Order: sequence, then C-alpha cells, then structure tokens
Amino acid sequence: MKKLWIVPVVLLMVFSLSGCYSCDSWNSAWHNGPKENYPSDKVFWDKDCKPIAKAQPAPKAVATPKPQPVVKSECGVSSAVRHYPCDGCAVVKLDKQMPVEIAMNTKFDYTIKVTNPTDGMLSDVVVTENLPDNFKLADTDPKAKLDGGKLTFEIGMLGPDQTKVITISGMAMNTNCLKSCATVTYLMPTCASVKVVQPALKLVKTAPAQVLLCEPIPVKFVVTNTGSGSAGEVKIEDSLPVGLKTADGKSSIMINAGTLAAGQSKEFTATLKAAKTGKYENKAVASSSTGLKAEASTMTEVRQPVLEIGKSGPEKEYLGRTLTYQIKVANKGDTAATDTVITDAIPSGVTAVKASDGAKVSGSTVTWNIGTLAAGSIKTVSVSYVSASAGVVSNTAKATAACAEGVSASAKTTISGIAAVLLEVVDISDPIAVGNNETYVITATNQGSAPDTNIRIICTLEDSQQYVSSSGATKGSVAGNTVTFEPLSTLAPKAQATWRLVVKAVKSGDVRFTAVMNTDQLTRPVQETEATNQYE
Repeated sequence: MKKLWIVPVVLLMVFSLSGCYSCDSWNSAWHNGPKENYPSDKVFWDKDCKPIAKAQPAPKAVATPKPQPVVKSECGVSSAVRHYPCDGCAVVKLDKQMPVEIAMNTKFDYTIKVTNPTDGMLSDVVVTENLPDNFKLADTDPKAKLDGGKLTFEIGMLGPDQTKVITISGMAMNTNCLKSCATVTYLMPTCASVKVVQPALKLVKTAPAQVLLCEPIPVKFVVTNTGSGSAGEVKIEDSLPVGLKTADGKSSIMINAGTLAAGQSKEFTATLKAAKTGKYENKAVASSSTGLKAEASTMTEVRQPVLEIGKSGPEKEYLGRTLTYQIKVANKGDTAATDTVITDAIPSGVTAVKASDGAKVSGSTVTWNIGTLAAGSIKTVSVSYVSASAGVVSNTAKATAACAEGVSASAKTTISGIAAVLLEVVDISDPIAVGNNETYVITATNQGSAPDTNIRIICTLEDSQQYVSSSGATKGSVAGNTVTFEPLSTLAPKAQATWRLVVKAVKSGDVRFTAVMNTDQLTRPVQETEATNQYE
C-alpha cells in the first residue's frame, strides 16, 4: 500500500513533460496567473481555456555586459544604462548612477559615465543633462555649460573603449522626487588613409677651410634626391659674397642638374678666386620645379696678415695736464705681418711730445718701426702731449704691414680749464682813530685756467662805520649799511680785479668788515671778513 502513491506521481510527470494538461488543470497548476508567466516552450491554454500556439524560439541576443543591480524606490530606479543608438548596436553607452535616497538641502553627487565600446574614434561627443526644477546645482566636473535647467558637457573626442566620468553636485530643494534625464550626441567619422610619396632634396657643399690669397678655391656641390619620387628641373644657385668671384669673373654660380630620380645624386664643381683676405661664408640653394629646397653653406678663410688697431686715451682733461694715449696693434691673421709700422699724427696746439719704444718724431708724425708682428700677437706703444689751449684734441694712429690692409683708429679729448677765484680783503690803516677814514681793498684773483664770469661783490658795514666812497673794477652803490658793486662780466685766468671802499670810523670798538663774492662758476658764495680796531 505504501508504494501506491508513486503511480500517480509518475503519470503526472509524464503528462507535464508532454504538455498534455486539461485547461482547468493547467490554469490551476499556474494559479490562474497571467499567461506571460506560463512556460513559452509548451502548448497551453489561457485563462479562458482557449488554446495558444507554441511560441517560437526567441532570436539569439547579442551579448551585452552584465547590467548593474537596479535599486528601485517609490520614485523609480536610481540608476540607468542605455546604449546608443540601440542595444546590441551600441556606439555610445551612458551609465547614470544616483543615490537611492538623499536628505533635503544636503549636498550629494551623482555620476554619468560615457563610454565608447567600439574600436573606432568618436568625435564631437556631447552629453546633455536635464535637471529637475527642485534640484539646486552646486558644481560639475568637468565644467558644463548651464542654460536654464540644461547642462551641456562637451566631451569632444572619445577613443576606443575610453570612458569619461561626469560628476554633478547639488541638493534637493524639497521632498519631491528628483528625476533627471541625460542624452548624448556624437559623430563617428569614416576615415581612410592614402600613402603619399614626396621627393626631397639634399645639398652638400664642400670647400677648403683655409687658402692663401694667391690660391684658387675649389668648390664641390653634391645634390641628392632623398625622397620617394622624382624631382624635376633641379638647379643649384650660389650667390657669392663681395670679394669672391668665379674663375671667369662671375659673382654667382648657376648649375642645371635636370631631373633626379629617387635616391639619385649628381656632383658639380666650380673654382673661385678671392680679391682680398678675410672669411667668406656663402650659402648655396638647390631647388626644383615643385618648390623643393635644400641649402648648404661653407666658410673659407683667405690667409694673410690681418691687422687690428685700437687707440685709447682720456675723454676729458684739464688744461696744462699731460695727455697720454695707448696704441694697440694686433695681428689677427694666421701668418706673420712683416714691415709693420705704426704712426701717430701729432695734433696742433700741443707741446712736450714724448713717445715709447724708441719712436722717431719728424714734423707732425710719430713713427714706430715694429718690424715683424707674429700671428696672434699684440704690440702696445704710447705717446703723450700737453695741450696749450682749451678745446678738442683729436688725432689718428695708423698701422701698415706687407700683404696686410692698413688700419687706423682715432681718439678725442676735450680740454677744459678750471676757474678758481680767490677773494682777499685788507684794511690799510688799522688801527684807526674815531673820526678818521679807513680804506678797505677787495681783490679777486682767478687762479684757475678758465675765465670766471659775472663776478659780484657785496660789502656790509657795521653801525660803528659810515660809508664815504667806493671805486675799482666796477661802480659801487650804497643802501643803508650795504655797498653793492656792479657785476664784473669776466675775469681771465691769472687776472685780478680790485675794488676800494672808504669808510669813516664813528665809534670805537673791534669792528668787522665783511665782503661776499658770487660768480657763475661758484655754487656757494665766498665770504671774507677783515677786523679793524677803532679807538678814541
């Protein structure tokens, strides 16, 4: 009896596997639920006992990443993932993650991830987020453009499998549900590439680094097409610097190289001649009909002694002092300078001419016969003069040598004098009895070497003296106890000017007579006081 229950169970399993149910038993078995919950791979009846055809197998879905768990509240889901333009054909993926719940007036963050799941580059990617009315924006990362309630994030380029994260910060202003929607736009360019071939020119120019003036200068040009295509109508141009010419007297070189295949080189030569010594640097240019260019330069030094001279001396000096000048001559060439001679022109108006190194003075010239000046060496000589008058002393030194260009250097010195005026005051009759006259002699002496101008004398008497008369280099006038002499326009070097002032002694005592002098050359007045003893 215990095994009798096995039979109904086995029969029920057979009927279940074969899909052979009665309408009532089928609906009863599925608790009269919706037909969407019935197995789709069996024939069954709906709740009205009408037969439903067996569902066809669903098409195989394209594999998609496993979605993140979705948390749902009474306001809806807090996260969402969408593929654009469609699931299974995704070009851009948006993954938006928000908190399930937040407190009102409390700042929170949520993110939007934008991903390029393709193996191509996307451009002009723009994500737009529409904010709800009850959301107060605090900040975004990256910065977005805000227009009303719309945030625009210009992502730009998005590489294959690249993801960029957008973070939005803010707070809810009330307890209503926050719902915001994001969209994305993009461009997927269709790109193709093509191999570009381009010829390229290379120019090599060679010339000797040094030659003698009498030697020719051989020059070689090698032009090469280092590119991947032919270069047509190739030519080489070389404009020569002043002092260089070709063997046939031309000042430029023009060479037609024709067409150069890829990797091909052509060689050309020319012969140049230097007209003078020096360093000659010039640049040759190779060009083609399609605008290709290449440049190459050379530097050639033509040997010869190269003299350099410098003259130095004082820029300013005072009259009567010795002027000393140094003359330096250097051989900057690469060979000795023979028969080297230095001369200096003696300026007019000078005396006491002296020179170093056994120089000879003849007429208005000082001459040094140096002889041989080795390459790289310097010879220094000196000469001195004394100027007899103020003005500008200017003269020029010269240096010459065999096979060398002559060089010269000048120097100028401004000679000026110094005005130095001495003021002296003496009384003639000290001591003097009251009632008698005293004479004061005021003398201005220019002890300097330049004229002094606008000499002004002012004398002051004490109450114990009375003005009687004045005379001298300029006229005097009295006002109270002050006697003022008219200005003396000029006082030459070593010259004197004298004024006399006669006063009467009216009271006894130790009297002080004061004279004050001003000139254009003085920055402060000069004061001289003379003591006089007046007695009864």
